[in-house]
Amino acid sequence: MKTLLVVILSWLPALAGDQAPAVAAVKSACGPDAVRFIVKPGTGHPAAPQPPLGKALVYVLEQYDRPRSEIGKPTIRVGLDGSWVGANRSTSYLFFSVEPGEHHLCADWQSVPPWLRVQASLANFTAEPAQIYYFRSRVTENAGYFTLDLEPVNDDQGRLLAASAPLSEYRQKK
Repeated sequence: MKTLLVVILSWLPALAGDQAPAVAAVKSACGPDAVRFIVKPGTGHPAAPQPPLGKALVYVLEQYDRPRSEIGKPTIRVGLDGSWVGANRSTSYLFFSVEPGEHHLCADWQSVPPWLRVQASLANFTAEPAQIYYFRSRVTENAGYFTLDLEPVNDDQGRLLAASAPLSEYRQKK
């Protein structure tokens, strides 16, 4: 029994050390935790813009798979390279332009009750001028547990998701 306790105690520093890269990854992609957004779906479906000259365009589309949940409509904050760029709510999307190069993208469930908080989901990509990139942030529920996944989707799926969802109207909460 003492040997087992010694082994477990010797693992604790290693387990704690394993969190440092995860925290660094979140900080490099997400924004400050205190920032909150007020989001409502827009009306209509604006025409898909073209990337600005010399830049790329990034779409982040929220999909909420809600089989029987009572949690309402989650607000998902979207971060890029350590700053929040906006937010989606329920099933909506936003887009923004980026400079060419490597970028770190974050989706984070903004919620008040701590038991609803889920880990941020991260993705990275290398933007090229005149290209359009689509990512889906998907909230799923399974047996009362929630997960948030951020994943790239192909152009056809991205255009379909954007055409079937409203553009988010968001502002930072003061």
